Amino acid sequence: MHPARMTDAEPPCVHVVGAGLAGLSAALALTAQGSRVVLSEAARQAGGRCRSYHDSQLDMTIDNGNHLVLSGNPAVRRFLETIGAQDRLAGPSGAVFPFFDAANGKRWTLRPNDGLIPWWILDSSRRVPETGIGDYVAIASLMRRHPGRRIDEVVRCEGALWERFLRPLLVSVLNTPPEEGSADLAGAVMRETFARGGRSIHPRVAMPSLSAAFVEPALERLRRSGANIRLGRRLAGLELQDRKISSLSFADGEELLGPRDSVILAVPPWTAQELLPGLVVPDAFCAIVNAHFKLTPSRELPLIVGMIGGTAEWVFAFPDRLSVTVSAADRLVDIDSEALAQRLWRDVAAVHHLPRDMPPCRIVKEKRATFAATPAQNARRPPSATRWSNLFLAGDWTDTGLPATIEGALRSGERAASLASRVTVRQ
Repeated sequence: MHPARMTDAEPPCVHVVGAGLAGLSAALALTAQGSRVVLSEAARQAGGRCRSYHDSQLDMTIDNGNHLVLSGNPAVRRFLETIGAQDRLAGPSGAVFPFFDAANGKRWTLRPNDGLIPWWILDSSRRVPETGIGDYVAIASLMRRHPGRRIDEVVRCEGALWERFLRPLLVSVLNTPPEEGSADLAGAVMRETFARGGRSIHPRVAMPSLSAAFVEPALERLRRSGANIRLGRRLAGLELQDRKISSLSFADGEELLGPRDSVILAVPPWTAQELLPGLVVPDAFCAIVNAHFKLTPSRELPLIVGMIGGTAEWVFAFPDRLSVTVSAADRLVDIDSEALAQRLWRDVAAVHHLPRDMPPCRIVKEKRATFAATPAQNARRPPSATRWSNLFLAGDWTDTGLPATIEGALRSGERAASLASRVTVRQ
């Protein structure tokens, strides 16, 4: 095929490669500014790790994983407002986090108050059982900046507050054994959530699915804005010339870039490194395991329950299924799926007083779900700008200041779009 070339009459173009949340965020920001956008994705569907699909084994639509966001996440709010999907998150009206302890069968609910002054710590019915006011100094310690330090160098990783709240919270946020996790990344999350009061930490999940909330409305908005969306289009290589990207090589042909065109790579870190030899990226990853059980739960069940002392960590009650998420799950990925499903169902049955007979289940294992959020790996995260003047990076693995989260992915797309838009206005 002949290379595609931009004519002098056409406005400059931004090629966004990768249609996960980072790429979608970048494309939306660019089209809102009036930029011409070509969005290319190697897979046949958009969404990346935030996607839904019809599972033939369960004969129902499930998400590849259970993603929790918080009411105060600003990039999530901006993204959903842009695509008109503000109503596709569900959750309680307050900061309510039920927990169940598998060791002793005890239940409690963490209930931070909405205001900035955390008076909930003074109320034993709202805080973690068997903790005192002084224990919560650890949260204040984490809120400070700790460049290059591990969490176990900053707070005491033992005691009731750690085992019953901080550890389960941090392992899900970092997707890394929290003792060895980055205190700086943990602190960034705490500053943006608990430090801003309970109003910022109302838990929210996508309804009816991740794709319905985040992906399909985004694609529809992009199409209405004139973006050229090309799914099933893998980028094979980049032509680098004079500190710029001069062309993109796809399976369906070559795209020559004009003098004001730019490129945003919103691909996994290992793909970015293959395309750009010498690029330093995170190279250690942690797994996430999810289990989806086909069972219609009672409407009385809480949306999410944290589990202490079990294999399951968080149990979600969707309208048509019960789901489990286990973070930092490298120890589980090699276990036979049937045996793992039985093990996780025992936890779910205990949490919700259900029969031990397991309903149909689908186990979803992601071995490289996120980068390992350790100080060493955090130091390997590149900025959005690169040494090539018209090439920018996006993804939750770039230097967002946050762990690998939906919020971080969306912010990375916004940042890359901001940098790319400056290229298109240069004369």
